[in-house]
Amino acid sequence: MELLSIRDERFRKYGRVVQNIDFGPLVEAMKSTPVPDGVVYEPSIPELEALPVKDEIQNKTYGELPIQIGYCNGHNVLLNAVEYHRSSEINVAATDAVLIVGMQQDITDDFMYETSKMEAFFVPAGTAVEIYATTLHYAPCGPDNKGFQVAIVLPKGTNYPLTVTHEGWEDRLIAATNKWLITQPEGGQDPKAHEGLIGKNLNILE
Repeated sequence: MELLSIRDERFRKYGRVVQNIDFGPLVEAMKSTPVPDGVVYEPSIPELEALPVKDEIQNKTYGELPIQIGYCNGHNVLLNAVEYHRSSEINVAATDAVLIVGMQQDITDDFMYETSKMEAFFVPAGTAVEIYATTLHYAPCGPDNKGFQVAIVLPKGTNYPLTVTHEGWEDRLIAATNKWLITQPEGGQDPKAHEGLIGKNLNILE
């Protein structure tokens, strides 16, 4: 799969590089977070949220909206699923990472999506990118199947268990708070998840 630079013009419709914040302290703190053989996601880590940079991220990139800082770490080379939120997500790469992204606008009226429409972008260690709300994404990948560590910033309360039943139209895609999910058929996700991905499960090594 072709890996593009996040400085490439083609990334502009998916997001942008965040340039007005020093993410160094967050990158340094991320170095002590675990890197499992699989993939682990934690929505909120008190040690990361205690850093002074949290207030700067909250004030500058979310207009003072309360945020949470967690991480997605591990080993991964596959797409597996796509998700989107009603808000931008900031990814801070503590190691080199790859993001596979697409556009919500390409989801069909019956909530199917062709994986061939997705593109992969290389994010160098130390770089922070804003992923727009309409950008389809999922767990980062590690270049050359190396482990990755990526801090994930979202509005506070995102990606937690639901409290009511969701069904019908777009509601059937809601898999967690502020999270709409489309999975691969038989992809090992929640059996209640909407299996709407069409085409191969993308692999950054192919």
